[in-house]
Amino acid sequence: MNLRIKSNLEIPANEIKWRFTRSSGAGGQNVNKIDSRVEIIFNVSDSKALSPFQKHRILNHDDVKLINNCICIAVQDNRSQYQNRQLALSRLSSTLRDLLKQSPKKRRETMPTRSSQRKRVDSKKKRGELKKNRQSKIDF
Repeated sequence: MNLRIKSNLEIPANEIKWRFTRSSGAGGQNVNKIDSRVEIIFNVSDSKALSPFQKHRILNHDDVKLINNCICIAVQDNRSQYQNRQLALSRLSSTLRDLLKQSPKKRRETMPTRSSQRKRVDSKKKRGELKKNRQSKIDF
């Protein structure tokens, strides 16, 4: 089953490597016989589904830790291997979606306009007048 990232991007199932091991923690009677921990390994540089631009964007991103140009996700949250597999797939798709998202435009610094400066000073003066009127005027 292919992993759908976006409407125009789908990763074939043969590009995703699976590894199953025994998870740590509670498991009851299943603890010694079921490999419920799931690891997904997706090689970014060998992928045929990604364009060169997308590969470059993922490989040069600082948010994700890449091991030998591979995204590795390990899940052992649930006691069921099937649930861990579904969770790992959803984490991989959300990770790739976040990495391929366009970065927001940087704000270009500008000088404040004269009217905004005037409004700021007027509001400060008005606030000062309000506080001055609150004070009691007692002469001794």
